[in-house]
Amino acid sequence: MEPILDDHMHLDPDHGRGIEAVKDFSRSGGTHLLVVNKPSWHLGDLPDSGDDFRHVFETTLGAVADANDVLSGRAWPVLGVHPGLVSQLTEAGHAPEDAGEIMRAGLDLASEYLDGEALGLKSGRPHYEVSDAVWDASNETLKHALALGAEHDCAVQLHTEGSEDLSEIADWAEDRGLPAHRVVKHYANGRLKGPTPSVICDKDELRRAAESGEPFLMETDFIDDPDRPGAVMGPKTVPRRVKWLREEGYEGAMQSAHVETPEDVYGIDTVGTLDE
Repeated sequence: MEPILDDHMHLDPDHGRGIEAVKDFSRSGGTHLLVVNKPSWHLGDLPDSGDDFRHVFETTLGAVADANDVLSGRAWPVLGVHPGLVSQLTEAGHAPEDAGEIMRAGLDLASEYLDGEALGLKSGRPHYEVSDAVWDASNETLKHALALGAEHDCAVQLHTEGSEDLSEIADWAEDRGLPAHRVVKHYANGRLKGPTPSVICDKDELRRAAESGEPFLMETDFIDDPDRPGAVMGPKTVPRRVKWLREEGYEGAMQSAHVETPEDVYGIDTVGTLDE
């Protein structure tokens, strides 16, 4: 059995498919998962402090523990604060600076789980048009996440605007002591300057990534929302795309995406954790 990692999946055991989605992934040949907590406003009230994120993180840790009973490899949690929360908070009456403080407090709490429980942090900035004040607050929050990643020697997954050049963010990471390759652009295209791309499983983008010769990861961004079944992509997608890419002759790229790059970025051993 070869490792197959989905780099960005959400699980909602209370409202979504939860462990059934993991079973679909496993039956399709998937072995390893990075489970990212859902946006906090999907799992409760808007936060007023860092501790208000605890329920969100604990829910994700529970989903990961259940997934580990199913997978032939294992799952790891990635915890943090979705950058879209800034709009939720400002629309509720918070000033952008105050919203940023709440989000940074959430990241501080997420970092407390990095000693043995969480694998990395999640942050970013809005992928849609916002005011200058919201953009500035969001970038301060993103920079805070990069600093935490450097402090705790962990990778940081980012949700950002669509771009094939995020070298500015990679420079921000390096300035704070976090190697640029340990910054991961979630929902990436097949080519990207700066961070490591986690490529959404569109066939054209995967082919671009495989042909680039550069490190990349693969993801579905499955959101486990009962109102949007299968969105963004279903849990069977990464294993199916891996099979297709191998048939297309990209065996080396699959070794990179599911063994070498996960080790370089996250420090995980997807081969050694098979059938633990």
